[in-house]
Amino acid sequence: MTNNHNITSGARHSSGGKLSSGVGHSTGARLKDKAVDKVIDLKDVRFTYGNGKRVLDGVDFQLWQGQRIGLTGSNGSGKTTLFHVVMGLLRPQSGSVAVFGKKRSEEEDFIEVRRRIGLLFQDSDDQLFCPTVLEDVAFGPLNLGMTHAEALQTVTRTCEMLGLAGFEHRVTHRLSGGEKRLCALATIAAMTPEVLLLDEPTAGLDSDSIERIVAFLNNYSMSHVIISHEIEFLKEVTDSIFVLRSGSFYALDN
Repeated sequence: MTNNHNITSGARHSSGGKLSSGVGHSTGARLKDKAVDKVIDLKDVRFTYGNGKRVLDGVDFQLWQGQRIGLTGSNGSGKTTLFHVVMGLLRPQSGSVAVFGKKRSEEEDFIEVRRRIGLLFQDSDDQLFCPTVLEDVAFGPLNLGMTHAEALQTVTRTCEMLGLAGFEHRVTHRLSGGEKRLCALATIAAMTPEVLLLDEPTAGLDSDSIERIVAFLNNYSMSHVIISHEIEFLKEVTDSIFVLRSGSFYALDN
């Protein structure tokens, strides 16, 4: 992947109506001289939690095929909420959500989205529910219709790729926090999604494990959005980094 994205201006942040121009930056970048498709297109999205805290306030967000974006910002700024809106786990109070060129609003609309986009949850325990690493990593491929032999091959290949070879029969809940993180990522990678949404993928990892994730993202992932507070990590695996602050995106000079 070459770092050849142009960022176009015009981010959307509203305090009551339309945006005032020049505030923030849009993530809707295109590859130079190449026709690409828009994967994610959020327009004027607002989301407020039940306690009254508004975290997305008229947000526009776009991801194009082949684009690799980093997101950072303070805790509670809405980064995780953004991912959950894309996946249909949370429904915005207003605005539109389009993924792979289709408007998504009802639960059945997101079945295809969850098959084609891999979401890494912030808490690995939310992602791992089988007794062993092998069963957790094989779960997705089996549900995609692979035979047991094909799923086993996929598990072996994926574990080797992420430095988990030999972990297949380990009991998941006995893994360390960093090992759980790698295992959770393996469950996603095994399904070969078209796009990755990764929420703090390096949390709890040592430097060797982080290097494996960097290699994986740079060698195997074509399109992704990564939430992280580790700016140096984001510089290694993304082409553009944005700060989400007060419901609006601002380009980070990287």
